[in-house]
Amino acid sequence: MTHNEARTSWFKEGAIALSVGVLYGTTSVMVGHPLDTIKTKMQAQRGFENTNMVKTCLKTVRTQGIIGLYRGCVPPMLGSGIYRSVQFSAFEAAYTFCDRYPALKKEIPGTFGLQVRVILAGACGSTARAVIESPLELAKIRRQTGQTYQLRGVYKGFTVTWLRTLGLMGLYFCFIDSFRRNIPHLFSSPVLGPFLLSGTAATLAWWIVWPIENMKSQVQGNFGKEQPLRSRLLLTFRERGVSGLYRGIGPGTLRSFLANGVSMIVMSNAQKLVTKLGLRN
Repeated sequence: MTHNEARTSWFKEGAIALSVGVLYGTTSVMVGHPLDTIKTKMQAQRGFENTNMVKTCLKTVRTQGIIGLYRGCVPPMLGSGIYRSVQFSAFEAAYTFCDRYPALKKEIPGTFGLQVRVILAGACGSTARAVIESPLELAKIRRQTGQTYQLRGVYKGFTVTWLRTLGLMGLYFCFIDSFRRNIPHLFSSPVLGPFLLSGTAATLAWWIVWPIENMKSQVQGNFGKEQPLRSRLLLTFRERGVSGLYRGIGPGTLRSFLANGVSMIVMSNAQKLVTKLGLRN
């Protein structure tokens, strides 16, 4: 669960998360898009294969101006509020629905109290997000790398997007749930707690799935020849080693921590406002 408020029905929790999740999504894009552009160029645009974060930023600003860092922001700005609200809505609804089944509330041994329902709800939220996010990510990446796209091909890279999102958000929800249970005093604070905990949870999750994120950018950005995901991973590793798999991790880490930290401040306070207004009654 992503908040400490008294819970109501699964349907109402889903509806509330759908509403406040929009704030999380739009805030995330506003804060993090320039760093996301730098990350994508480093991973999937020819001419940026060997530039670091600073050189990529300077080259982009020099050739395209500051606006170049915001290229491709329209699809995620319009869509991020939708797919992130859907991810939180699906998670909260599934998590609360599982409350009626004792077997799904059992703690998994060796996980410091993690319940089965957190994993199941995380899978629901991840899948719901991937269905909406995949075409928006393709449009964003094509714009960031100076390419065009056609509607008939907008679901190119869906499988790798779903795998990345399943790992990313599944881990994120598990981390957030663990923080909520083990350090509740920090989780409940209005600013510093949500910023640190969400930023940390998202960044740890990104570090784990980053090679898949890298491959997703390559697939959707038409970088290199068409080949299965496993072959692409092995080729990148053979040519560039581990650093090749983790290319773009610098701007990705900064974007993740700042965007998810600030976004959680906004969303957690919106959840508290919902309770204060009596909308959970």
